[in-house]
Parts: sequence; C-alpha cells; structure tokens
Amino acid sequence: MRVHFTAIGGSAMHNLALALHFKGDTVTGSDDTIFDPSKSRLKAQGLLPETYGWFPEKINTSLDAVILGMHAKEDNPELLKAKELGLKIYSYPEFLYEQSKDKTRVVIGGSHGKTTITSMILHVMHYHDKEVDYMVGAQLEGFDVMVKLTNENDFILLEGDEYLSSPIDRRPKFHLYKPNIALLSGIAWDHVNVFPTYKNYVEQFSIFLNQITNGGAIIYNEEDPEVKNVVENSESLIKKYPYQTPNYAVEDSVTLLETPEGPMPIEIFGKHNLNNLEGARWICQLMGIDADDFYEAIATFKGASKRLEKLAESNTAVAFKDFAHSPSKVKATSNAVKNQYPERKLVACLELHTYSSLTPAFLKEYKGALDAADTAIVFYSPHAVEIKRLAPITKEQIAEAFQRDDLLIYTDPTAFKDFLFSQQLDTTSLLLMSSGNYGGLDFEEVKKLL
Repeated sequence: MRVHFTAIGGSAMHNLALALHFKGDTVTGSDDTIFDPSKSRLKAQGLLPETYGWFPEKINTSLDAVILGMHAKEDNPELLKAKELGLKIYSYPEFLYEQSKDKTRVVIGGSHGKTTITSMILHVMHYHDKEVDYMVGAQLEGFDVMVKLTNENDFILLEGDEYLSSPIDRRPKFHLYKPNIALLSGIAWDHVNVFPTYKNYVEQFSIFLNQITNGGAIIYNEEDPEVKNVVENSESLIKKYPYQTPNYAVEDSVTLLETPEGPMPIEIFGKHNLNNLEGARWICQLMGIDADDFYEAIATFKGASKRLEKLAESNTAVAFKDFAHSPSKVKATSNAVKNQYPERKLVACLELHTYSSLTPAFLKEYKGALDAADTAIVFYSPHAVEIKRLAPITKEQIAEAFQRDDLLIYTDPTAFKDFLFSQQLDTTSLLLMSSGNYGGLDFEEVKKLL
C-alpha cells in the first residue's frame, strides 16, 4: 500500500507509520512540528518530513489511503486536496479496524488501567513467544514499537481510548474497533471538553458494549459499580465474565500475589494494579494462555512506561513518577504507594495539566484524591489555563475542591522546585503525578535527591 499521514508526528500516528513501514508499505507524512521521541524515531527510518508544514502536492491519486491525525484541522490543505480527489480518508482507529477486520480483535476499554492491562497481556504473550498484532499507549520493555501490524497473526490487541477519532470523525476511538473480546476496567468521568456531563460520558461505554460482535465476550471489573451497571444492563448477545481484585499481601514493601501454587512475589504493586492484573489474566485465558503460564510470565512484569515508574531508591526513600491526572487515578496511585510503604511519609505532588483537570466545574471531582498523602502538593500553571482558553482558576478554588486544610498549592515552577529540593526525604516516598513536567522540572535532578 501507499499511505500518507497528515499529522505524522503524534504519539499514536508515528507509531502506526512505523508499523506500516516495517510491514513493507510505502509511507509518507507531513506535520507542522514534530518533537522527540517521534522525531528521532521517524528520522531513523527515513520517514521524517524534509520540511515542516502542509503540502497538498503530496496528495495524489497514487495513494491508497490518507490517515488523518487529531492534530490536523478541518481546513487542513492536505485534507481538502484528498477530499477533492476522492481519496479514501481514514482516522487512526478506522484504519486499524480496516487492517484487522479478518483477525480476532481484543479491545481493552475503561477510564483507567487500559495501558497497564494491555501492557500486561503483551508482556505475557512476548514471554511465551506468542505473536500478536497490537496497539498500546506506552513504550514497553522488549518492544521496539507501540503498534504492530502483520498479515499473519490471528489476534490483534488494541487499547481502546474513548477520546475522539479525528477532526472530521467525532466518534470515540473505541467505538470503531468492533471487538470479538473486550474488557472494561472502570468508568470515571474524564474528557469533559468532549463529554460535558457524566451521563453523556457513561453512555459511550454502553455504545462500546453494543459494538462487540454477537457471540463475543466482555470481561468486566465488577468492583466498579458503574461498570457493573453498564455491563449487566446491556442486552447485547455477548458472554459476560466478571472479575475482582485477587488476594494479595504486602510484606517488607514486597507485594505477594495469592496463586494456586501459593504466594508469589511480583514487581508491581497497588490494589488498582492487582485488579488490572486479574483482568489481564482473564483476557490471556481467552487468548490461549493458561493460569500457570500467566503467573510465570507476570512475575517479571515491571509496569508500563510512566505508570508508577521508579525514578530512584535508597535504603530509606523512594521516588516515583506517574502519569496519573484524573481524580480516580490520583487516588488509586496515592493509596498504592502509601500501602506499599506504610511506615514512610508520603509526599504526593499533583500537576493539574489536562483540559479536564483545569476546568473549574470539574475540580470538585478531586475531593479526597490526595487524602493518603502526609504532605499533599498541587501545582498548576495559570498560563496553561490561559492557553486552553479556560476560565481562570484560583488557589482558593483548588483548596475547596481537594478539601484539605494543609494542601500546598504552587503556580510558579521555580517556587515548586525550591520547595521540592528543600525537603528531607529520609524515610519518605515521593510521588510525582502529572502528564506534564511541572513547568520544566528535570526528573534527572530529582533522582539525585535520594
């Protein structure tokens, strides 16, 4: 195939471009700016555009497909040219479905845990030399790319994001995959810029269930009341398999998972991750991996990139970086670190960085999210609020939302860094939660604090 990517530099887009290149297809692309790691990875394969910008002359009738990224706008000149020529224009998820419609599609959905569960399944498959196609949202140890497409593999494993498909396709991505097997991990309101009400957001998961093929299966976390309600009220002709968090214990900061062969030490920790693990076990079972083989493999799983990623550790302290930003993720991650190191002081820092987290009406969802922390800090940038064209947020609004009298709030990156670097971190767990970088914090410097 000859495929052109309009907005090739995105995290998902450049990985799909690489996957098609490795598959033997001819790939071209454009973007108005590209940052690392996308830039260096595209350059290494000769796929980096020579010049930044949009070039309608790259669009011609020799192309089999144009794939449109979310970064492009509706008036993008390449998109307009493709429409004029009558070319087939795909969103990212549409194209993935097109490439996998003759495979068994396994889709992992939910407001949280998607990347971790998908990563766990891939780790198990890789451990046992089981080849599957996939798309996952984080870089994994032992995997060169985040997307793999072949003509041979029977299964494709897809992380099912509920965000929009493209500028001209406003459907959530996970509505387009039509799974044979699906998993639903949890439902907690997110993406308020797209789904302005909780009811509207939950409705997307009901639609997701309706997309499962007749006779297919849904694996679902029955500990989440909303998930349980959505799945058990679904009238789709599908099999329903509930799962719960397995039994486990924490001894000397090591998590021991209860298995049929007895307690087994594992690398990951936290109730939410053990719950994710059980969902992954069910999916692996439906993909042909028995329980013994699953446990053998999962013992060596260290976690997905940016998910409770250990920055540094000493005899008396540990520092983690985590992608958590939504209220449910912040609460689960904070609780996990406190439970894993109960004798240590927990210093938890949260950056409000996403559109949802910076929306005044959404802030109240954070009530109690940092309660597990001994010292709780929130950082946000008024400039980021301005760029996103949101209503200004005051420190008083944040304090009211989190319901903690001792909450520390910073808006200046230098002041936040000075505070952080003034802390005595002996007998401390430091947790940095953000999808950003606190206005330019160097995490390599943070490692030297321990």
